[in-house]
Amino acid sequence: MQTLELRKLLILALGIFGLAKARAAGTYVKLDYPASTASNELQVAVTYTLWIPEGVKTIRGIIVHQHGAGTTASIEGSTASSDLHWQALAKKWDCALWGSSYHVQNEKIDTSPGASELWFDPRNGSEKTFLKALGEFAARAGHAEIDKVPWALWGHSGGGIWADVMTALHPDRVAAVWMRSGSSLMFLSHPEFTDHSVPAAVYRIPMMTNPGVKEKPKQPAPEPDTRTAAEKMKGPWLGNIATFKEYRAHGGLIGFAPDPLTGHECGDSRYLAIPFLDACLAMRLPDPGSQNQTLKPMDTSKVWLAPLFGDEAKPAADYKGNPAEAVWLPNEAEAKAWMEYVKTGATSDSTPPPAPFDVRVSAKSEAGTEIVWSAEADFESGIGGFIVLRDGQELAKVPEKPVGKFGRPLFQSMTYHDTPSQPMAEMRYLDGSAKSGEKHTYAVITVNGVGLKSAPSLQSP
Repeated sequence: MQTLELRKLLILALGIFGLAKARAAGTYVKLDYPASTASNELQVAVTYTLWIPEGVKTIRGIIVHQHGAGTTASIEGSTASSDLHWQALAKKWDCALWGSSYHVQNEKIDTSPGASELWFDPRNGSEKTFLKALGEFAARAGHAEIDKVPWALWGHSGGGIWADVMTALHPDRVAAVWMRSGSSLMFLSHPEFTDHSVPAAVYRIPMMTNPGVKEKPKQPAPEPDTRTAAEKMKGPWLGNIATFKEYRAHGGLIGFAPDPLTGHECGDSRYLAIPFLDACLAMRLPDPGSQNQTLKPMDTSKVWLAPLFGDEAKPAADYKGNPAEAVWLPNEAEAKAWMEYVKTGATSDSTPPPAPFDVRVSAKSEAGTEIVWSAEADFESGIGGFIVLRDGQELAKVPEKPVGKFGRPLFQSMTYHDTPSQPMAEMRYLDGSAKSGEKHTYAVITVNGVGLKSAPSLQSP
């Protein structure tokens, strides 16, 4: 136990250091809650970090990016609120970005001491702690509205279970839901995880289930199929399908987007998740400055439908299959992105990113000249990297070799859990070839996730 605790403290320290280096324009507020000893409260410690965009007067919603089960997911979830691409979505809608890190002690997915089910079933105490944190964030951030605004929930694996159950508990607060490789039905094979009632209001909330195709069970179903109902829903693939079918049969506004390239890792799912949530927030958020926080209903006049396990969507009026069994997509733009994603595992982008800004240059004695800048993520494909120019000529690429172990190579390389890797990347370059006393001008170009370049920033000094 001492070795595990020491390892976790070390990695957590590195994570905090990384957050400090990578902060974009905005405010970070962090809350820590110790594990409770009460049986009806959260029995694992948790750290919540909230990012608030710079200059926002009134927060309109909260985008929750919830990691999955296990110690690695907990540690890597600590960087979620510093993700530049997710921050771009939050900023667009004057929303805060919420990242969690539940400090589980082992890899168990049950309710034993230190295990992950203690948090990913909200009824075990994480619901209470989440609601408590909303109030404390409201007070500490000086935004009283945080305690009342709607939520958009993104969850991976156990985080998908958490998002699914939280939606059933608070359907009036949830604007949209993305369940990556996880939903509550997949866990009904565990007897301690009791089924929950699903209010009719849940079926009016736009949702997407998004498992990896490589998560399919290796053994085909027996003939005749003698499995229990719980066995038929066990695992992320079957569970996401079961959730889709159940909600859709009740008229639920839910889609199914299988990722053809991945197993349980998140891959490039963000390139469909972010535009999906964008479309939903556009339709559902209360008007800016409104005292009424009631979510607007989805505009269903723009819906497209597609067959389950198919890859071609059509406007609802032109769809020939059974609508109650069809994949639901909120509009044409999302339907086109969905068709590309289920075939290729990603989406394309034909527009260049915004140019970097606030380029600052400072002499570092004999070490050279340091260039520091700011940039916002390309909304469609994030930031792949940067090109530093000296006197109008390319000087360097940052990073020199982008890393893409999980998904596309990006400036903030992605983990298994759709969060930036540690140590966090910096918008900084040291020109060690610049001689003392030389005068140069510097500019920076952003390269997005598909390789398109921005215009150069304004030159500095």
